Amino acid sequence: MKTPDTIRVAVVDDHNLFREGLKEVLGTDPTIRIVGEGGSGPEAVELVVAHQPDVLLLDVEMPGAGVTETIRQVLHQRREVQIIVLTMHDDAELVREVLEAGASAYMLKTILRDELLAAVRSVRRPSANVLLAVSRGTVEQLDRRPPGSGGPGTALTQREREVLVLAASALSNQQIASRLRITEATVKRHLTNAYAKLNAVSRVDAIRKAVARRIISDGQRLSR
Repeated sequence: MKTPDTIRVAVVDDHNLFREGLKEVLGTDPTIRIVGEGGSGPEAVELVVAHQPDVLLLDVEMPGAGVTETIRQVLHQRREVQIIVLTMHDDAELVREVLEAGASAYMLKTILRDELLAAVRSVRRPSANVLLAVSRGTVEQLDRRPPGSGGPGTALTQREREVLVLAASALSNQQIASRLRITEATVKRHLTNAYAKLNAVSRVDAIRKAVARRIISDGQRLSR
C-alpha cells in the first residue's frame, strides 16, 4: 500500500544490466517503491497507464517513436508523472528537446548514486524548476538557442537541419554519423524528430517538405 511518503517509480531502459543497477540503487531508499520496468518507448507509456508512477526514469535511445514523442505520449496519459531522462549524451540540443517536451530532469548516466536518489526525491515535489546534471559546456550552450528554433513539434533544431541536409545529399545514416561525429542511433533520433515535426512519412517526404518550407535549399533536394 502507498503511504504519503512513498515515491512510486517506473524504470525504462533497453539495457537490462543498467536497468537492474538502477533498481538496486533505488531499492536502497525505503521511501522509493519500484512499480514497473520496461525497455522501450511504448512500454513506458503502458507502464504509466497501468501503474500510475510518480516518477519515470527514461533512457533516450530505445525502440519506439523517439524520446521526445515518448515523453509527450506519457504526459498525455498522466500529466502528474515527473520524468527524469538518463543518458550518456551530453548534448545541449537534446536537453532543449526533452525539457520542451515536458521532462523534469536531464541527467548523465555518470551521476553518483546519491545524486540520482536526490533527483527522484526532488522531482517528486513538482515545481517550475528543472534539474540538470550535464557538463558546464552544455549549460553554456543552452543560453545560445539556434536561430529559428521554436516550441515542441514545430521548428527543427540546428542539428536536425544538418542531418536533413546530409540526407538530401543521399548520404546514408552511417555516413551522416561519420560526417557529424555522432552515433548512427543519434542520426536516427534526429530524423525521427524531424519526421514528426514536418508530419512526414519517409526520408524523401521529409526532405521535400523541408525544401517547401525553405528549411533547406532546393539544391539539396534528392533527384528522385
